[in-house]
Amino acid sequence: MTDTHKKMTLWALAWPVFIEMFLQFLLGTADTFMVSRISDDAVAVVGISNQLFNAVTILFAAVAGGAGVLIAQRIGAQRNEDARKIGIMTVKASIVIGLGLSVLLYFGAARVAALLQLEVSLLPLAKTYIAIVGGGMVLTAVMSTLSTVIRSTGDTRTPMFVAIGMNVVHIILNYLLIYGTFGFPALGLEGAALSTVMSRLVASIVLIIVWAGAFSRRLEWSDWKLYDRPMFREVLRIGWPLGLNMASWFFSQLVIYAFVAKLGASALAARTYMNTLESFCFLLGFSVALAVQIQIAYLYGAGRKEEAYRSAYRATGSGLVIVLIGALLLYVLGESILSFFTQDAGILAIGLSLLGLNLILQPGKMVNMAMGNALIAIGDTRFVVYNGFFSMWIVAVGLSYVLGIQSGWGLIGIYTAMIADEYLRGLLVTVRWSSKKALNKALTPPDAAQVAVHP
Repeated sequence: MTDTHKKMTLWALAWPVFIEMFLQFLLGTADTFMVSRISDDAVAVVGISNQLFNAVTILFAAVAGGAGVLIAQRIGAQRNEDARKIGIMTVKASIVIGLGLSVLLYFGAARVAALLQLEVSLLPLAKTYIAIVGGGMVLTAVMSTLSTVIRSTGDTRTPMFVAIGMNVVHIILNYLLIYGTFGFPALGLEGAALSTVMSRLVASIVLIIVWAGAFSRRLEWSDWKLYDRPMFREVLRIGWPLGLNMASWFFSQLVIYAFVAKLGASALAARTYMNTLESFCFLLGFSVALAVQIQIAYLYGAGRKEEAYRSAYRATGSGLVIVLIGALLLYVLGESILSFFTQDAGILAIGLSLLGLNLILQPGKMVNMAMGNALIAIGDTRFVVYNGFFSMWIVAVGLSYVLGIQSGWGLIGIYTAMIADEYLRGLLVTVRWSSKKALNKALTPPDAAQVAVHP
């Protein structure tokens, strides 16, 4: 087995992502806890603002996602120079998009905050947070794109170490800037926002240094002029449906968050705390799903059809075991964990009522995620977006409004709609993968012939 083959095995790819996500979860939980010491209103602002940031990042995440699939495919086909070109063009495109988003969010923070339908008392906090963190969106673009490109070469360890370091820096800066320790000014939520931007700057610098040597040939200054129109068009061919799918999901979640906001600040804070807790349930499964996407794309490029097909089922089975264990632990320990974040009786009551529903939600989410990533890995992104668009907006958003708002079920109604959405999408992508229709069609590119020449 070659070194590249060893790097592309499921667990070799998954365990660094697993550690990265798990430690990010722990550090992110600490971050939420530190913000909660300001107020529950601050937590609510951070929660809905982060939903907004996740939504706008799809513009560069779409390009990065398409590039990541093609990079792994080209490495599988032993076309390393093509993989390098794709990585360079993707980073350049993400920088341009990130700069545009930074300008829009910094100067339009007040208007954006108003569009989120927050309570009037939360608007000043939201404006400050959106202006600072949104103004640094170019760093998010650089950081996430570089991580995707580096992971797609089979190196999942480096992004893991960088992410860990970034989050440690973030927590330290939070301590200094939120509370004003060691002579630093006590800036509250503004300090948390500045800490976020500064830690992302450090991570971006480190990732640029790593990316320069990630391929067979180091990055050179002349490479910044590189542009291959047919190759970039191929990135967009895979990326635009993927981006549309991500946009659909993030904006549907933003609409659902707006529904939650209508239920009041307590419901919004409870949903934000539950988001943090739910991350524990699926982050291990997500690491497996992300790893299998890279692996299947690599096997696709190498023309290894049956291995690619079986990998999706192995990943789904592993992920289901993991998320079920996580959901059960959360169900048992949820009350103690929620009490760690807040003592508000109303918020605690809402959060505890959702723990049982979370046991049902997570398995459906895992199947949808793993099988959806398998389809993305072979370039079948159009089916994923058609499936997702229908279910997210008709089932998740539509039912959330009917059950949560009109019928008065509140967050329980919204969670019920989310469960229906995840299971429907999971079923449809599983049927698509099982038919092998997309896989058989995909595995007829000229790449396979090239692999036969270079075994």
